[in-house]
Amino acid sequence: MSEEQIIRNCSPTLAGLKTGSLFAAEFADKGERVETLRGWNAMLLKKGLRAMPLGEKKGRTLVYIYRISRLNRDLQDPAARLILNRRGYDCDRPELCIVRLAKRIERGAEFPHEIGLFLGYPPEDVSGFIYGKKCKMTGAWKVYGDEASAERMFARYKKCSRIYGELYSSGHSVERLTVAG
Repeated sequence: MSEEQIIRNCSPTLAGLKTGSLFAAEFADKGERVETLRGWNAMLLKKGLRAMPLGEKKGRTLVYIYRISRLNRDLQDPAARLILNRRGYDCDRPELCIVRLAKRIERGAEFPHEIGLFLGYPPEDVSGFIYGKKCKMTGAWKVYGDEASAERMFARYKKCSRIYGELYSSGHSVERLTVAG
């Protein structure tokens, strides 16, 4: 799991614009995965973020990097709680929600579409996706609710990713580019 991979996949989360990001990473073995994530967490936790493995398939690990305080806030939203409670999540303990999400991913029968709530997507859009409503537009996620707000956020994510990519290419590290909070 390289710095470049984190910048490419997680810039809006590192910048504080987004609750969390997901990407697949390859590790030689479980020991390398544990050591790599331990190293990243040593830096990320100082800035209020955490990196967690959510599942493994065909030698690739699904890595979740998230802002702890934002996830705690997002999971208190009544609409998010309703979606998660219906799926057996305990929203009073966000760390247990992540464990439950990881278990649902590992089971693999059906992908847990509530994952959007862990990434900072609006509950209305997550619910619309889960219940198969008609999508209004697509960007970083499928939008079923407020198109104007989503469009603004998509533009912010895109601009952030471009700027972070440029800064990383000019020598800035993930640690330097990660906003504390």
